[in-house]
Amino acid sequence: MCGRYAVTTDPARLAAEIDAVDEVSDGARNGAPAAADGLVSYNVAPSTTVMTVVDRHDHGRPEDPARRRVRAMRWGLVPSWSTDVASGPLLFNARAETLAEKPAFRRSLPGKRALIPMDGWYEWRPGPAGSDGKPSKIPFYMRPRDGSRLFMGALWAAWRPPRARAAGDDSEWLSSTTIITTDAVGPLTQVHHRMPLIMPVEHWDRWLDPDRPVDASLLAPPDGALVDAIEIREVAPLVNRVANDGPELIAGVCGSAASGGRRRPAIYE
Repeated sequence: MCGRYAVTTDPARLAAEIDAVDEVSDGARNGAPAAADGLVSYNVAPSTTVMTVVDRHDHGRPEDPARRRVRAMRWGLVPSWSTDVASGPLLFNARAETLAEKPAFRRSLPGKRALIPMDGWYEWRPGPAGSDGKPSKIPFYMRPRDGSRLFMGALWAAWRPPRARAAGDDSEWLSSTTIITTDAVGPLTQVHHRMPLIMPVEHWDRWLDPDRPVDASLLAPPDGALVDAIEIREVAPLVNRVANDGPELIAGVCGSAASGGRRRPAIYE
């Protein structure tokens, strides 16, 4: 699964790097509620606003080529048929194996596919039992060894309140997204049995094209080369609290006070 991650690149820089339209900063300048400032964090959590990458046609011009865009969306997909944002579970992850079967995701799969950029993601592994007898949870941070950025496969949906639908009001929309997960591969299985679906750049065009049916092969677990390029680093429990933010969250620990004096490897090779 993927329930927390870090991203430290602002929307304007990201858009320039991938030759996309920066709709996040443009929206903030035009008074939209999702300003760019809140999207950069070392501790991104579900239900917050996050950056996504999509390919979409200009409004009202489906005959023109789709353009790459950086957009702000709620992390936690709200299906178009939902009656309320808060109803049902918080759909921040979607299993790659069942996307075409689950009602919440199958409408998005044909033409509403996205990427979520991140520096790395967090996962928790069961640790020794605490004083209450329950297993502790040891946080780990996964990131590319070369410091590059990751892009994870995602789906998105557009939702509006039932009252707006009934009135034909086309102005009140909420875009939301979910990160696709797959079976963990290689050393990543030492931390958790699931992982976010890494989407390499050579797959972007096929994945994002809104006019092209989904290529099922893109939903397979990543190959060994991609996984070998990921560093697995134990980090301090600071990340357990959503309010904590800053580069200290991704700093490795080994036999420190933060790890309770236990000596464990900070990095899996």
